[in-house]
Amino acid sequence: MHYALDLRTFIFSHYFYTGLRIATGVVGLTMLVLQFSDLPTAMTVCIGALSTSLMDLPSTLRHKFNEMLSSVLLCTAVTLIISLCAPFHWLLSIMLVVVTFLASMMVVYGKKAMPLQFSALFVMTLSMENAMNVEQAFFHTGLFLSGGLAYLAYSMAVSWFLRSRIKQQVLAEALFELARYINIKADFYDMHVDLGSQFNLLVRQQIVLAEKQQASRDLILRDPRNQQDAILVQVHFGMFDLYEHILSTHTDYAILRQHLADAEVLTYLRDLVNKAAKDIEAIAYAVTRKRASFASVSYKAEMRSIEAELQQLQQDSLAGKVSEEALDILRAAYGKIVDAIDMINQLHHATQSVQGPLPVLLGKDMTPFLTQQKYQLGVLLSNLRWHSPTFRFSVRAALAISCGLLAADSLPYAGHGYWIVLTIAIILKPSFSQTKQRRGDRLIGTLIGCVATALILRFVHEPVALLGILFMATVAAPAFIYVKYRYTAIAASMQILLQINLVIPSSGHVIGERLIDTLIGAVIATAFSFVLPSWEYRTLPQLIKNVIKNNQRFLDASNKLMQGKVLDDFIYRLCRKRFLDSMSELASTLVRMLDEPVSKHRAVENLNQFIVQNYLVMAHVAALRMLLRRNAEGMPHAAVNLELDAATARVCKTLGVAEHVLNPDAPLAPADAPGAAPLTATPQAAEPLAEAENWPAWHALQQRMELLYQDSEKIAVNSAAIGRILAA
Repeated sequence: MHYALDLRTFIFSHYFYTGLRIATGVVGLTMLVLQFSDLPTAMTVCIGALSTSLMDLPSTLRHKFNEMLSSVLLCTAVTLIISLCAPFHWLLSIMLVVVTFLASMMVVYGKKAMPLQFSALFVMTLSMENAMNVEQAFFHTGLFLSGGLAYLAYSMAVSWFLRSRIKQQVLAEALFELARYINIKADFYDMHVDLGSQFNLLVRQQIVLAEKQQASRDLILRDPRNQQDAILVQVHFGMFDLYEHILSTHTDYAILRQHLADAEVLTYLRDLVNKAAKDIEAIAYAVTRKRASFASVSYKAEMRSIEAELQQLQQDSLAGKVSEEALDILRAAYGKIVDAIDMINQLHHATQSVQGPLPVLLGKDMTPFLTQQKYQLGVLLSNLRWHSPTFRFSVRAALAISCGLLAADSLPYAGHGYWIVLTIAIILKPSFSQTKQRRGDRLIGTLIGCVATALILRFVHEPVALLGILFMATVAAPAFIYVKYRYTAIAASMQILLQINLVIPSSGHVIGERLIDTLIGAVIATAFSFVLPSWEYRTLPQLIKNVIKNNQRFLDASNKLMQGKVLDDFIYRLCRKRFLDSMSELASTLVRMLDEPVSKHRAVENLNQFIVQNYLVMAHVAALRMLLRRNAEGMPHAAVNLELDAATARVCKTLGVAEHVLNPDAPLAPADAPGAAPLTATPQAAEPLAEAENWPAWHALQQRMELLYQDSEKIAVNSAAIGRILAA
């Protein structure tokens, strides 16, 4: 369950704060204008504020101002154009299609442009009923602009006062998702859980975690100014170090299950890891409440039980009852979990005060780690081509809106065409998967919202009580939009219907009409989701190549860092981020593809394995780093460096083969086959390799590298299979 769906954590989350800020600003501004003007004027100002609030997202002050100002200017232009065209039905229809196409093209600028695109369509649908002359159109637009600017000023003022608070909330969200990630890791020790399914679940949580960690970077790493910011930076970097350590805890779960299926130790390990997740949740809860965190979770019982089990298993191993290999793996896994618990304790301390100088990374240009949002005209123009997914979506949206307008003209009741158009704008998204999800949420949410509103209007008649319910709906609508859209659909339906009832008390028939309009809009959006589709499998080859290339860069950066060839881990962290981003993008595409018709599925099992094996490569590298750090004393550097260089060359070569065989027509020379370049000691390397045999961690290093080779070769095998399937 999403942490924001728990009331205890929801009221401290940035989702609730955003909903409360938007509701207070929009409703407060409307009530203020109503004191000095009439209802139509107040509602126009309200719509200006409401459209601007759609871009009121967690962001730095400078970016928030730019994003909201863009919304104000764009929506004001749309309002003026549509208002001027409204008296001329034929011209209005043309402009609605043109505005829809241009607004939909804005999704080419990425995820943050989606609210801007919707705000333009939202204003367009609400302005299409405004039949007014030129003078009235300009006056109406002026009121709309004043509402948008007033909300912009209000939101910037509130955000300035709460600028540290939003950082805490976004960081806490990343910690909550890390806790969820660790909960999933814990179930690998559960004998009743399928390992393959659990790996897939882990990779999908990795997508969510990567997104929240990026949001944390974007806020925390931009201009830390005071002691409170320094504490947040500490926690942020501590979170990433802990995450990398958790990656290193990956072990051979199959061997543990094979040899220790009847032992209680796996259950104790699962419980220990689950407690670690609860400990991180406690840190997140403290951060989101602007408090220092203190350790409250006790691990003693599980640790005593595990240590007792280890002693018993040691005796069983001496008696030949338990595999020595399985026991070594178990000890190593337990040691890493104990280290993770120590790091969690350090994370507690990091929330209490500044522990020392901030990481050296902050002295560098952090731009590569941060999301860059640039609205360049050239990007849009380059996508005005038939094969561009954005262009095809824009044409699809324009055609759907045209069909919605024709359907509205055919209805026996008038004045509700905008609701059909708005429903289409809400449901129809760039991908089939998003459209499918929105359709279900919108239909169910509207039905529940209409029924709930009918019951409220049946038993509640006091305007003050209705205003109170309206305010709560106005809070809930934006609060859940990125958490559970179905709740947003419920709240938005109640919000609109309650507003109509307060303005026109005898409008009970509107509820039924809204349901019909929503159903019509949903049918049209669903039908047009099959028009000029951009199926996800078409993007797979490029995404797979991106993963492979970023994996190679990550391996090279890791090798240099482990050998001490670089002064700090800046490049390593950057390459790790890009590798994770590329894997998340591929995994997200796979998830969306599974929501498409079965006939459009391609290489699902191979893609799952490809993603998992790349994840395991990262886990093996993290484990190697941890192994070298824990056994630094007496380490034979020459031999280890030779091994690292050879391993990096071999795995990168195998990954090169994986990229090559993605094209099934490409010839594969025998010399390039995976595993064809075994590790051998040259005469010059024989002496340091012989010396390394006495190093206690040498055998563990060899084992981990062998796992790395195996998983990299599986990447090549799956890449070849994917290539054959996509080419079929």
